[in-house]
Amino acid sequence: MKLPLTLLGAALLAASPAAAQSIGSDAAACNANQGPAIRVNVVGLKDRTGRLKLELYPANDDDFLKDDRDLRKEGKFFRRVWATMPQSGAVQLCIRAPSPGRYALLFTHDRDGRNKFNFMRDGAGFPGPAKLGRARPKLAQAIVTVPAGVTTTTVRAQYLRGLGGFAPLD
Repeated sequence: MKLPLTLLGAALLAASPAAAQSIGSDAAACNANQGPAIRVNVVGLKDRTGRLKLELYPANDDDFLKDDRDLRKEGKFFRRVWATMPQSGAVQLCIRAPSPGRYALLFTHDRDGRNKFNFMRDGAGFPGPAKLGRARPKLAQAIVTVPAGVTTTTVRAQYLRGLGGFAPLD
């Protein structure tokens, strides 16, 4: 039986692995390559439970990891996006930035879905390669430069690993 070319093309596309699509409330910006936005490839997840969160802060020591209510009260930028954990495949999130520039990016894996970071269960990560350990993360670990378009970065999830603090699973 001969298949029309359009059906054959569709069948081939369905059979080949698809490119990862961004998830989360800002996903459309990355999927359509409409920036400024950050496409975040998350690796090293402990499991496929709970929800995923990205937060974008001003790139300075005073505002990094500051409470979002305080940042907003002071008229400063802050953005948060949530995504449901996909059950399989690559995990790629997207977060929009207000304009091109430097920002600080935080990723968290809210494994129990309670929206409150649980040091014993939840994971965190930043674009920088450094192990988080036991100290408060440094701004330099979280910096991302966002162009007018979409930039891509990788975040390795880290979880509590005994007395040494947070570290990747591998």
